[in-house]
Amino acid sequence: MGVVELEGLNPLARKLQRLGTVSDEDVQYVLALPCSVKTVQAGHYLVRDGRPATECCVLLSGFACRHKLAANGARQIVSFHLPGDMLDLQHLLLALADHNVQTITEAVVGWIPKGAIRELAARSRAINDALWRDTLIDASIFREWVLNVGRRDAKTRVAHMLCEFAARCEAAGFGSPSAFELPMTQEQIADATGLTSVHVNRMLRALESQGAIARDRRHIRIADWPRMRAIADFDAAYLHAA
Repeated sequence: MGVVELEGLNPLARKLQRLGTVSDEDVQYVLALPCSVKTVQAGHYLVRDGRPATECCVLLSGFACRHKLAANGARQIVSFHLPGDMLDLQHLLLALADHNVQTITEAVVGWIPKGAIRELAARSRAINDALWRDTLIDASIFREWVLNVGRRDAKTRVAHMLCEFAARCEAAGFGSPSAFELPMTQEQIADATGLTSVHVNRMLRALESQGAIARDRRHIRIADWPRMRAIADFDAAYLHAA
């Protein structure tokens, strides 16, 4: 058994602590939740659009995305997810999935019965508030993504996505806002920003030429944060420090 499996639900507990005034006792409640832990490969579907859900999925390591598929098969990625994220919290109240959730790297995931989460939320006001806050922050991020894809130019879209990823990694405590590894491919960035992978590559090179970033394959260093924020039209307030 690997280190992540042994760590259990600690990534979820740490995120809930960031989201609210969660006590040590509350943390123990979270760690005691019944949970089936599995390691899956990149590209594995955790949630399928239209299928019923009896459990909620938490990402314990690795990265994932939510996406929708058009009738012609075109994919629109609507969010990226980091360790500690609940990937389908809406299934506490909604019986059917309305989108897909898929890993973009090898990942460790935990499956928790919906009833167990409901019972915990009823037992602990702090946990209930943290889960509610998580849902509201998700909605805030979705609104920003609609603006990003719908009204910003190509370079701004890509720059904004990089800024958001860096800020979220820093908040989660496992990344630097100045340098990080991108887990997503240029095709996945394209599907998140409404561009083609060729256009994404062109925009990354443009950001390099402007001195905003430096790249070594998937390693990104934001060389000039003030310039990058200006190019990206990025204000982290919508993340609410999540």
